[in-house]
Amino acid sequence: MTDGPLRKKILITGATGYIGGRLQIRLFENSALALRLLVRNRNKVNPQLAQEVEIVEGDTFHQQQLAQAVAGIDTAYYLIHSMGAGADFERLDRMSAENFRDACIVAGVKRIVYLGGLGVKDTASKHLLSRLETGEILSARPDKIQTIWIRAGVIIGSGSASFEIIRNLGQKLPVMITPRWVTTQTQPIAVDDVLSYLVASHDLEYQGNLVVDIGCGRMKFGDMLLETAKAMNLKRFIIPVPVLTPRLSAYWLLLFTPVPFKVAAALVEGLKSETVMQNDHAARYFPQISPLTYREAVLQAINDIEQHQVISRWCDSSGGAVCDINTQEDIAAAVLRDQRRYDFGDIAGERIYTALCSIGGESGWFTYNFLWKLRGVIDKFFGGYGLNRGRRDPVDLRVGDALDFWKVVDLKPNKRLLLLAQMKLPGKAWLEFDIQGQTLLQTAHFYPRGIWGRIYWYSVLPLHFLVFRDLIKKIVNRAEKKSST
Repeated sequence: MTDGPLRKKILITGATGYIGGRLQIRLFENSALALRLLVRNRNKVNPQLAQEVEIVEGDTFHQQQLAQAVAGIDTAYYLIHSMGAGADFERLDRMSAENFRDACIVAGVKRIVYLGGLGVKDTASKHLLSRLETGEILSARPDKIQTIWIRAGVIIGSGSASFEIIRNLGQKLPVMITPRWVTTQTQPIAVDDVLSYLVASHDLEYQGNLVVDIGCGRMKFGDMLLETAKAMNLKRFIIPVPVLTPRLSAYWLLLFTPVPFKVAAALVEGLKSETVMQNDHAARYFPQISPLTYREAVLQAINDIEQHQVISRWCDSSGGAVCDINTQEDIAAAVLRDQRRYDFGDIAGERIYTALCSIGGESGWFTYNFLWKLRGVIDKFFGGYGLNRGRRDPVDLRVGDALDFWKVVDLKPNKRLLLLAQMKLPGKAWLEFDIQGQTLLQTAHFYPRGIWGRIYWYSVLPLHFLVFRDLIKKIVNRAEKKSST
């Protein structure tokens, strides 16, 4: 891509995450901008955009990669947080923000735009406090660089963690027994409105740092649950009880929603704190943006799901291994394998590829679905994803997509699909489909962790014999049926 002499250069960090994946599309529509993306894995970038934008592979913890990313940039979007990074996330968040701010100053970047969370430090949860501290670090050198700090509460949109929790609870539970935090006040906002504020921030005429709190009207979390159910034409009842601790609440979410325990625990802890707007800067400096009401945001999110227009999901990327896939497609490390071959004759390879890319989610796994569901329940019991994480789209896959308790780590159209297991395992596992001529090769790869990994592998081999032997046949049968219609 050739930059015009007057094109403003924009950097997006966290570009393959939930917000970053959508923001890059919005900014790309502006021909006056030249986009650069800082990502850990370039294969996760939307293939259509990857040909039109500049990509730097790296992260904020490597000075050379970071310096390359910020060189020549006018405005840099900071959309990074370490929720999935484990107990050390606070230190990582501080280090990342300091590295990024200092690199931007050295490179002469004029403005940083940061998306953080609503709240005050006195009552904030650990994760929210870290995001507040990140904003303070990025804003700490107003003499050298300007920071526009956008602060949002619960983001409502197809694929957001908060909305998936709310929607799943509303769909599955006619009566919800909830902790007292359902009476906590917040100000939710539609994801499209968040994007509108972020887009408008790169050319806002304002001198100095600015904190902008965004959201629609104040609501209690319980009212959000009831309003979402109402939007789905469901009647629900809430019974708050004092005995549900944050940990018990997280396990409750684990059973009925797609999020794993760590994410659920972080979200529940955050829900205990009031997250409301502390200023009117959104209305004052962005009068052209009129945020959707909560009900409008919910209906829009539901429509996107029903129309298969989910652009990004909460599990697309992460500060840690919980969702990211960098360096995780190296199946050469596997020492144990279960391989199946199936000759599909004169069926077109494209049909086979389409069929195998439709596995999982609402379509199920074509065979022995009760065993897949049982494995999902076991995984949930041990704090994993289970099967109810589903998939972004019923037929389309891309690198980085969640697929039940798998992650798509490699795609070669009409040739290969490689899935990385994200269920709780005593080792590391992959499921690979490879089309070789008129043969489909299906391989389960496993790298055991110690003796328990080997015991696990050999104990599930009888189930592999049933499930994987039949799975490859059902994929070919599905392709054959599609070919005959």
